[in-house]
Amino acid sequence: MIVLLGLSCKKEKPISTASDNTLKGVVQKGPFIIGSSITVYEMLPSLAQTGRTFNAEILDNRGSFQIPDLVLISPFASLRADGFYYNEVTGSQSQAQITLYCLSDLSNKTHVNVNLLSHLEKSRIEYLYAQGSTFYDAKSQAEREVLNVFGIHKNNMPESELLDITQSGDNNAILLAISLILQGYRTEGELTELLANISNDLRTDGVLNNISSGTALINDAKYLKLHLSEIRHNISTRWNTLGITDTIPNFETYINQFIDSTNYPFTNYIIYPDSGIYGLNMLNNTDSIYINHQNYSFSAILPKGSSLTIKYNFNGIGYFPDLVDGWFFNQDNLGYMSFTATKKGLINMKANPNPGCTLYFYENGFAIPTRIKHFYVN
Repeated sequence: MIVLLGLSCKKEKPISTASDNTLKGVVQKGPFIIGSSITVYEMLPSLAQTGRTFNAEILDNRGSFQIPDLVLISPFASLRADGFYYNEVTGSQSQAQITLYCLSDLSNKTHVNVNLLSHLEKSRIEYLYAQGSTFYDAKSQAEREVLNVFGIHKNNMPESELLDITQSGDNNAILLAISLILQGYRTEGELTELLANISNDLRTDGVLNNISSGTALINDAKYLKLHLSEIRHNISTRWNTLGITDTIPNFETYINQFIDSTNYPFTNYIIYPDSGIYGLNMLNNTDSIYINHQNYSFSAILPKGSSLTIKYNFNGIGYFPDLVDGWFFNQDNLGYMSFTATKKGLINMKANPNPGCTLYFYENGFAIPTRIKHFYVN
């Protein structure tokens, strides 16, 4: 390594990133929190590491960092950030740390950001560069291919390390939308695994062929759609706390665009078992003839992020208030009773139908019924 570095130093003129040799930037999933770590790895023109590193800490809860005295032997550097971050979906700090990377040409750059887009394109850049592409071409192609995964086809996108979710503008909206879709309702461990799976899949052909990874993205994107106003509120509250005054970019457009354009299959449908713990399930997709005054189940299995309300005329169902598990029931002033799921997974209730009962299903926040079921009682 000493010999290799010595040879490289003879061939490469040392470069600096700014007149004062200081590199600045932000680290974002949501913004990394103060005290998280950032490391710059010096690289040879081959993209092999020289062994020299430059270390610093995140300076504030915006994810800001500064690396002083950064003089490198080539334009290329790899940045690694490790730390906790603000989760815009839950509106709270992450429970565990994650690691994000950025591979960049620092020529004429004084500001470089680390984010999920820079992280996902890194392995693909390395592969294309090793196959003979220029660094610029490899980076441009890798970014386009990552964006394609999310149904985004836009010319003249800035480099990923120039994007910032805390600033306004269409390009920053794209980064924020991608960051939210990837986060979804995942734990930090689940997010790390998903990022690794996507990155590895993209590496050699630039296409996300793994259906399970694509399905994971659309499953959570559809559930994010139910909570877009809440997520925007979480972001606004956090930005106000941090003194960020820029308008929140229109990330909703690109989440909806992904949902409308993707071919990845959605699988997290609400399941209605044929039977429940109290007998035949009144919510199932098959039976419609029931025996009056016989007990039945009111049962569903809800995946995370989903929601369900069942509405009917007040006289339509007899139920047992002491045998309600996972449902909240309420009567409105028009004589309708509604049962709303209060938890995920399996929910049950003991009930029996009355003659002429009709159930209206409102799944995942829809304002109109997604299914209507009529009962015929013997």
